[in-house]
Amino acid sequence: MRLFKPRYRWTAPFAPALGALLLLGSFQPALSGEPPSGPPRPGIVTTRPPVASALRYDTEYPLIGYGDRPTHNSIARLQERMDRREVKLKFAAGRGYLDSLLRALGIDPSSQTLVYSKTSLQFDLIRAATPRAIYFNDDTYIAWIPATRIIEITAMDSALGPVFYTLQNQEPAAAEQFDRETSRCLTCHDTFSMMGGGVPRFLFMSSPVTVAGEPLTAVISKDTTDATPISERWGGWYVTGNSDGLTHLGNIQVDGPVPAGQAAPDLSQLKVKKPGTLPSLGKLLNTQPYLTDHSDIVALMIFEHQVYIENIITRASYKARTMIARTLDGQSADAFSWDELPAKARPLVKSMFEPLVQALLLVDAANLPGRISGNSGFDRWFQAQGPRDPRGRSLRELDLTKRLFRYPLSYMVYSVGFDGLPHYAQDYVFRRLAEILTGHDQSARYSQLSAADRAAALQILMATKPQFASFVQTAAASQETPGTPVG
Repeated sequence: MRLFKPRYRWTAPFAPALGALLLLGSFQPALSGEPPSGPPRPGIVTTRPPVASALRYDTEYPLIGYGDRPTHNSIARLQERMDRREVKLKFAAGRGYLDSLLRALGIDPSSQTLVYSKTSLQFDLIRAATPRAIYFNDDTYIAWIPATRIIEITAMDSALGPVFYTLQNQEPAAAEQFDRETSRCLTCHDTFSMMGGGVPRFLFMSSPVTVAGEPLTAVISKDTTDATPISERWGGWYVTGNSDGLTHLGNIQVDGPVPAGQAAPDLSQLKVKKPGTLPSLGKLLNTQPYLTDHSDIVALMIFEHQVYIENIITRASYKARTMIARTLDGQSADAFSWDELPAKARPLVKSMFEPLVQALLLVDAANLPGRISGNSGFDRWFQAQGPRDPRGRSLRELDLTKRLFRYPLSYMVYSVGFDGLPHYAQDYVFRRLAEILTGHDQSARYSQLSAADRAAALQILMATKPQFASFVQTAAASQETPGTPVG
């Protein structure tokens, strides 16, 4: 059996389109990410000894090794730099280590979002006057509250998925150690609240509350995804940006209490002061303790989009790796290509990873009801991250008129979570993206993708994702007998 030398089979109309791209010079040398070949990626194991752990994930998903010390995330890398005395976090009056931590991780203050629903370990500190601030980049989320004793941190680990840390935020001692959380945080950050069968996940929820944190709706919390209409988003969050006239659940200010006998009434039953999107938050709370007076609407949309993708990646990876190993008497198949997977395992991979393909292509994303515009500078910072193709195009370019992104393919294809997927999973997703973006797959599920959008997304991905370009080159060069597309 050959490893890392997959054989690709394409239907006849498919390979010429890819070959044309190669002749046009779309492929560029590696700009980012890992090389397309070589030994297994860090964090991907081929075998694993029996697990002796009290952590439920280590029993249900032994190949993942969630109870192991995480080593493939931004906080683990920062800890290593701190241990070598290359970095030292600095304490400052007021916010403690927050400012220094964000600088060390390359997280911009414009990413600040503010949430006042009591969805945190430190729920007693949260109310409308003192919301929890969350700052983030592509893979790390830092949560801070005025007067907090700890900073809460969640990072995407390429091998383990979401991992949770806390950092003591007290003077006078310097912060020298991130503490891993494997129980308290997972009480909420688990698909089924630690009842079995779940996986760790990020949370982005709409939870309309009073200024004191009491629920305002019969549904206390609702997960927010790309498909959620704008009118149902951001309950319990502050929302700032340029005036847009949009209707959403952000910025609700209700003193309460909830009417007697109606522990969770509908919003229609209350006189709700809902000012819509605001230019800043100075009139609603004292913003002096925070890094900015914004909770940017564009940052909120990017935040909810990327955790939606990360959660799909985590669930698919945990489930597929575990169930495929069962079909192979406990052996990991992480290094197998799609063609090397046992035939009986392929339907499982398809069922687990086709939703990721659809999410990356934004097929279920709700249309925007009007133009959206932030004013914190987050949109500029986010779009500047790249990577860009030779024509200067990027999957991070925003549209914000009818849809979130200019091109119908998510930048999360560059994410550490995606790069940590088993080889066969990347193989499957790459070939499905190629089938769809070349126009070979014209199924109704992808009918909203125009030919021009498909071509642009394909060209950008070829130029900025070396693994995908290598995949396409191998497929175009193989010239094997056409087969049936996997989709």
